[in-house]
Amino acid sequence: MNWANESSPKEFILLGFSDRAWLQMPLFLVLLISYTITIFGNVSIMMVCILDPKLHTPMYFFLTNLSILDLCYTTTTVPHMLVNIGYNKKTISYAGCVAQLIIFLALGATECLLLAVMSFDRYVAVCRPLHYVVIMNYWFCLRMAAFSWFTGFSNSVLQSSLTLNMPRCGHQEVDHFFCEVPVLLKLSCADTKPIEAELFFFSVLILLIPVTLILISYGFIAQAVLKIRSAEGRRKAFGTCGSHMIVVSLFYGTAIYMYLQPPSSTSKDWGKMVSLFYGIITPMLNPLIYSLRNKDMKEAFKRVMPRIFFCKK
Repeated sequence: MNWANESSPKEFILLGFSDRAWLQMPLFLVLLISYTITIFGNVSIMMVCILDPKLHTPMYFFLTNLSILDLCYTTTTVPHMLVNIGYNKKTISYAGCVAQLIIFLALGATECLLLAVMSFDRYVAVCRPLHYVVIMNYWFCLRMAAFSWFTGFSNSVLQSSLTLNMPRCGHQEVDHFFCEVPVLLKLSCADTKPIEAELFFFSVLILLIPVTLILISYGFIAQAVLKIRSAEGRRKAFGTCGSHMIVVSLFYGTAIYMYLQPPSSTSKDWGKMVSLFYGIITPMLNPLIYSLRNKDMKEAFKRVMPRIFFCKK
């Protein structure tokens, strides 16, 4: 059916937790602190990985991509959320909503794919160390990163187009913090089941396949770690892998909850809380996990940071 005759609204109203006034200030503080840590952590990782020649390896190339993703990912939504809460302003323009929808979904999908690529990189490094340089060569890494970005944005354009083309019959109140596919589908006054089926298919490709590859990779890594003779070596390796898996599980688990079930069956309050985890908390945790538990990163910080802040050569 053609819904082209329906005019686009000038703006949407983002309700968030507007019915719980006591939550506004705590939420504002959580968002502000998380966003500040995210900016500082990811910018620091980007600068160190770029400026330190010792980190010009596949692992840190992908980590730089992840930091760029997380920085842009949170910037798409958090500043507008802070303004809305701080000034008690609940509106977003239609153009702003469309941009937020497309960019947020594109970066989120790209991160899903990139995390799978990073797990493969770790698998090759741990389980196939003698072939690492051959397998993870410059052009292969470049193609894998480009594939993640291109596929993420292509998926976003498809899902966003399907969502935005649904009729809303004048509905403008979005019961969420920002514009996202599941919540915008709830505004539709038509049968959304065919669209939901198509979106489910894309979400399986972007979410379930990468997380399955990650679990397989870390399964092989765990087997290799168990063969380490040193108890201290095994403990450190499992500690690092465990922290990575916690963040990965948090990101994929919450995203799967939001995108792999019909919007109508998603609890509105749970949906809001879940979106905070994959949209804000995990981008904040990524730089902490990948830098604080990484000896090479900590040494690189010591080498690079004095040059940045004190202009030392």
